[in-house]
Amino acid sequence: MSFDAVQAKRYARHFVLKEIGIKGQKKLSESKVLVIGAGGLGSPAIMYLASAGVGTIGIADYDKVDLSNLQRQIIHTTERTGQSKTTSAENTATAINPEINIITINERLVPENIIRIISGYDFILDCTDRFETKFLINDACVIARKPFSHAGVIRFEGQAMTYVPGNGPCLRCLMGSVPHDSDTCSEAGVVGAAAGVLGSIQALEAVKYLTSSGKLLCGRVLTFDGLNMNVRVHQMAGSDPRCAVCGKAPVITNLIENQNDYLISCSNTGGEFI
Repeated sequence: MSFDAVQAKRYARHFVLKEIGIKGQKKLSESKVLVIGAGGLGSPAIMYLASAGVGTIGIADYDKVDLSNLQRQIIHTTERTGQSKTTSAENTATAINPEINIITINERLVPENIIRIISGYDFILDCTDRFETKFLINDACVIARKPFSHAGVIRFEGQAMTYVPGNGPCLRCLMGSVPHDSDTCSEAGVVGAAAGVLGSIQALEAVKYLTSSGKLLCGRVLTFDGLNMNVRVHQMAGSDPRCAVCGKAPVITNLIENQNDYLISCSNTGGEFI
């Protein structure tokens, strides 16, 4: 594809980057990224992906905009309270860049539909809250061999890592089984700017992956402490050969048969997206 004068001006700062350039911008324009969750993490991620010129952005969320979201979910506005988050996010993304294609997915992710939902995308962003949902996304991406960026945030703190099939550990390698008793942001609180930092990192990981630029957070975990302003990157030992989904003898090969791991998020009607 070639870029017209308007596009050349829009992406001028990418064109001069040797890591992206015109070739990389073409890759972005031809790529498809799925953002699961249009909340605190998904808001900046969607906005930066749209401004970067990612050709197709899928937005998966089943919730509606609530006044309590606006402290951190910057893609939404007061006037859109009560509107579906996917519609609100689509309106903001297309206002930023009307040339991109937005696909809205107003479904709750469950073992029965997640493989279908992620199948058409080049990269996935896990921008959800509950660990049950995060492990569902992780397991689906490992089984379907889809690269994805994981992030989580609570209070002033967060973490991020990236999984690429055949190139490093997955979330289960890091955490083992699902921590069913963990707090959510609605229970423990969260600073909006902290979510913005982690969501921006996820968008950056997607851009780097799609343009084959730099070093991803594969086999590494970035931790962010906004209260004390500490950022660290921890090297992981590698994939766990005993991992239940990506190990040498995986026991999770069918999501429906293992749906008890994801039970809370599948039965809960809210609180899934940060």
